[in-house]
Amino acid sequence: MVEPIPNITLPPAQNPEQEGEWLQTALLNWLNTEFLPELVNQQIAKRAAQIFVRQRMEGENDLISLTLAIVTEMEAFDFSNSFYGQFAIANAVSDLLLDSLGIDRCCGQ
Repeated sequence: MVEPIPNITLPPAQNPEQEGEWLQTALLNWLNTEFLPELVNQQIAKRAAQIFVRQRMEGENDLISLTLAIVTEMEAFDFSNSFYGQFAIANAVSDLLLDSLGIDRCCGQ
């Protein structure tokens, strides 16, 4: 029988604003290296970081819930000037967070 992948819980937020600044910078770097650097990437990274910080300030520590919140709230963002969409952004945030925790994201390990 296949075992489900366990939830990943982030440590409780000690300084959500600092986490948000880190995430905004890391996501912007990711956006600019995946495709061409675009001005809209700054707005995307800022908005995703704002969502993340608010969720963390509300006590959300579950990575899946954080990812879903970013997908849901980024639906209202205008991605027409970007190569990206809300799912790519949420997945990138998830990957960046996993990397920061030292969790290998390959193959569900």
